Amino acid sequence: MKKYLTVFNLGLQNTFVYRWNYFLRAVFGLIPLAGTVFLWRAIFREPGGGMHGYTYGSMIYYYLLTIVVSNLVTPTEDEWQIASDIREGQINSFLTKPVNYLAYRFSIFLSGRLVFTAVTIPPIIAILFYFREYLAFPSDVITYLCAFLSLVMAALMQFFITYSLAMMAFWILEISTIVFIVYSFEYFLGGQMFPVDIMPAGIQAVMKWLPFYYELFCPITIFMERVRGAEMAQALAIQACWVFLTWCAANFMWKRGLGHYQAVGG
Repeated sequence: MKKYLTVFNLGLQNTFVYRWNYFLRAVFGLIPLAGTVFLWRAIFREPGGGMHGYTYGSMIYYYLLTIVVSNLVTPTEDEWQIASDIREGQINSFLTKPVNYLAYRFSIFLSGRLVFTAVTIPPIIAILFYFREYLAFPSDVITYLCAFLSLVMAALMQFFITYSLAMMAFWILEISTIVFIVYSFEYFLGGQMFPVDIMPAGIQAVMKWLPFYYELFCPITIFMERVRGAEMAQALAIQACWVFLTWCAANFMWKRGLGHYQAVGG
């Protein structure tokens, strides 16, 4: 554990080098939010504009939460760094040391999320203050605990999926196309473009069994108290299963990729 704490500290130091990059990314990342706000304001001003229990205020609140959750759980360039380690042969140094590469990369992921969140706090606080009239926090402590648990599992899922995608670098030189395809599905089906629960019931029923639903939307909908009781327990159980499956996939891709890598190297 001590060696991974050392990696975590090194990750903090390296990430702080790019703190202005993170800050500017956070600031300009608010521009799409502004466009979304104007779009939904126009929709809700039309007769019958409300939909599936959302009002204009709750929709704004939803998109504010997507900013916060996305900053906390979404990897930043981790897949490119891992792929670079594989392509440039830097992975060799980990094969001769008692270091688990998955744990090593996870330590860096945690440090990156910590720094990114810390650096982006000022613009996030500013935008939350501006829209403070739309904020509605849960009244039940259980909701906070379940939302936090879901948030942690969402971060784990996103990391394991990113790690698995990066492992494709063992077989192909450029992984950008695969990453773009998967991230497109995540953006559309994960709730960043629009709340998943405004879709028809039949489509929602299918999406609740897909991993994308639990990468971002699940902790948000729990925090907004749009799922409760047995439905919330079921969502957390399915999310836990996906964490386990994505962890298995990450380890499987590493072992298969390493076997291919050593065979080619030999």
